[in-house]
Amino acid sequence: MIEEKQLEIDDLQIYYKIKKAGKAELTVVFIHGFPFDSSIWDKQLEALPDNVCGISYDIRGFGKSRGGHHFFSIDLFASDLIRFLEKLSVQRIVLCGVSMGGYIALRAAQRSSDHLAGLILCDTNASADSNEAKLKRFESIEEITGGGKAQFTEGFLKGLFSKKTNQENRQLIDQIGHIISETHDDSICAAQLALASRTETVSFLPAISVPCLIIRGAEDQMMSLEQAEQMDSQLNSHGILEIADAGHLPNAENPEAFNEAINHFLQKISKGSDDRS
Repeated sequence: MIEEKQLEIDDLQIYYKIKKAGKAELTVVFIHGFPFDSSIWDKQLEALPDNVCGISYDIRGFGKSRGGHHFFSIDLFASDLIRFLEKLSVQRIVLCGVSMGGYIALRAAQRSSDHLAGLILCDTNASADSNEAKLKRFESIEEITGGGKAQFTEGFLKGLFSKKTNQENRQLIDQIGHIISETHDDSICAAQLALASRTETVSFLPAISVPCLIIRGAEDQMMSLEQAEQMDSQLNSHGILEIADAGHLPNAENPEAFNEAINHFLQKISKGSDDRS
């Protein structure tokens, strides 16, 4: 059973969902990307093995998490995550982040490796934004503040999904579009600035000793295979797994294949196996 809860940390109120396990050997924490919320992980929570506890939460400014200021940064998001997990007294943690969630997971691992047992990095990378990418983010801020949020959302959705999703899963596209439309303009713009200003974590990758799984939608237009290979070459990696019929959100576009991959990885960690098969 999945429970919905809220937790207050100073002036920040964090909304989260938790799937408890009777004898939890691991807790996997799902971190959503930009500009989504924790609901994109519902099918992962439902499918977790009985010995794994699952938590998904809304990053400040997104979904139902409220309070705090709007001077966002990836470091701030990572600090929020660390404090959140400390408050919950979570042990043996696997961080699973998609896109921006991957940036947050890597930064949180850099700042505190306490209780970290593994990383799942989905459609993300360890590099800072290029100048071109930064300029695109600044243009989107101008578009939104100029009253063009609908146009921003339409353009964002166009590059998000695989061909199959665009042709056959209008429900998912509408769901993601609704999440974006419900997200406050200030949060979207503040997060764009946070993404543009983030620093690289490439130089930190060799220091990560825990097992890592890198997942990529085979048709992802936002993150390249080369970016995934860069992380794979420097991490204690179980390899790159490409999910068929998926773009930037493989967990939502092909949840069956995604769930099979992460559950296999989680079971190997829970048993203490370092088998790469």
